[in-house]
Amino acid sequence: MFNGVLPRLMEKFAVKRGLEKSIGGNAGLAKLATEYFENINADADGKFTGSFGILTKVSGHYDGDGKLSMDVVQLKGPELGEFLSSDNGRELAMESRKRWSGFLDLATGYSPKQRGDKAKEEAKKFSKAKSAIKMAHKSMEMATSITQEKIDTANKMIADLETMIENGEAPSEGRVKKLNDLF
Repeated sequence: MFNGVLPRLMEKFAVKRGLEKSIGGNAGLAKLATEYFENINADADGKFTGSFGILTKVSGHYDGDGKLSMDVVQLKGPELGEFLSSDNGRELAMESRKRWSGFLDLATGYSPKQRGDKAKEEAKKFSKAKSAIKMAHKSMEMATSITQEKIDTANKMIADLETMIENGEAPSEGRVKKLNDLF
């Protein structure tokens, strides 16, 4: 059942090395957005907000980690049904998806397939980190001759990895390997 709240999609996308600089940072990103969306507004930091068709709000910026951070609100439920049944509704909906994809192609430097591959790589890093944390906890629980120093080191590494995971930062393979190598 639709509760009147539009679905919100917050995503981060990998950006091809050097692209952010060549586009001109957030100011260039906002300029690029004017080619794909309507009603573009940019704040002092260059974060833009706009809309088009079924995308009732599209906002984004390049974050400090060099990723494209996007927040999208789109029509769903009865509102989407009304939109699709209006004059040119289906065409506008398809154009919305086309513009969204085209914008992401240029703003990230990656094709849809490459963006999917990058997302899978990142998900794998999160999964490996979570697995390493579980294994470290299990190893500490089961070990009988483990030094307090090693336990303290492991707990510090676990805390660092958990903080990265909570912040949405994919832990590097090196960090995960160091934790795995402790036991």
